[in-house]
Order: sequence, then C-alpha cells, then structure tokens
Amino acid sequence: MTQKIKLYGDSRSGNCYKLQLACAQLQIPYDWREVDVMSGATRTPGFLAMNPNGRVPLMELPDGRYLAESNAILSYLANDTELSSADAYESANILRWMFFEQYSHEPYIAVARFVIKFLGNPPDRKADVEAKKAGGYKALDVMENELQHHDFLANDRYSIADIALYAYTHVAHEGHFDLGGYPRINDWLNRIAGQPRHVPMRD
Repeated sequence: MTQKIKLYGDSRSGNCYKLQLACAQLQIPYDWREVDVMSGATRTPGFLAMNPNGRVPLMELPDGRYLAESNAILSYLANDTELSSADAYESANILRWMFFEQYSHEPYIAVARFVIKFLGNPPDRKADVEAKKAGGYKALDVMENELQHHDFLANDRYSIADIALYAYTHVAHEGHFDLGGYPRINDWLNRIAGQPRHVPMRD
C-alpha cells in the first residue's frame, strides 16, 4: 500500500480497535476519521452514502472503494502478510475463529460492555446484560479449551484470528465478565500485549 487508506471508526469500539492494532503491527499508514456512534454520526446521509448499513468501522481505499465489516477489513489488511496465510486450510482456520468471534463471542461480550460502559447500565437493560452472560461465558470456555493446547488460536501462530478475539476479550470485564477463572486466556492476552508494535485501545 503506497497511498494511505482512510479508516472511519469510534475508537471506543472493539471492532474499530482491531484495525488500529492490525495497522500498527503491520506498519500500514492510515488516516483515522473519528466517528461518534453515540451521536448518530453513522446515520447521516453522508455516512450512509459510504456505508448503507450505517456502521463502523469502514475503510476507504485510495481508489474510492469502500469496505465495511471489521473482520473483512482485517482480512484485507493482512493479505500476503505474516498475520494471514497463503495455505488454504490455514486461511480457512483463521476465518473459522473470525466467524466464531462475530457469531458466538461479540454478540454477548461486546453487547454487555456497550450497555454497561456506554449506556450507563440502565435498570431497564439489566435483564439484557444478564441474558448475555451464558453465551459470553460459553465463548470464553471454548477459547480457554483451545488455549490449553496452543499459544494462539489458529495454526499455532499469531494472526488476525487473535486480533479479532483480543479486541473485546481484553475488555470483557467492562461488560462484567470475570476472567479470573480463565488462566490460559489471561496468558494469551499477555502474549498479545507483548507482540511487537502493540498499541492499546484508545479511550
């Protein structure tokens, strides 16, 4: 990439943080455009013209094309790099964990965090948060079991599969998930935080 991409996102979002972390570690230059989702900035006509789904993150390529969905953007950024794989099975295995993150992990852990951290945990949403606990802990159990045998989630090496799941796992406590009973996940979180060019989530 010789020209800078543009990334539109809310830095408090784990889905947006994935891209900040991947770009830092891959040393990809980019222009960051902060979009406050709480103010309705993703529902404006201008933003909807770029992404009709009205969500961040969103990537704009130098040629004017747009790409939405955090894990699709991660896959684009990591193409032909050490964070991906040219092997068909290994590439599919990375995607397996990224699909797991969006289907079995993010809908529980990220949503609980959003209600508590950004909505202030209102009384009328407490039942919603509690309803997320079982699914969130089930996802953490799956990860803990996998990490009994491997240092990283896919193909025994650090990849965008780890980035995808790190984003919301490392702030799961903000959704009132207790990671105290997950020693292997905690070791994995420390391994990722120790990767070269790691950057923290912006607050």
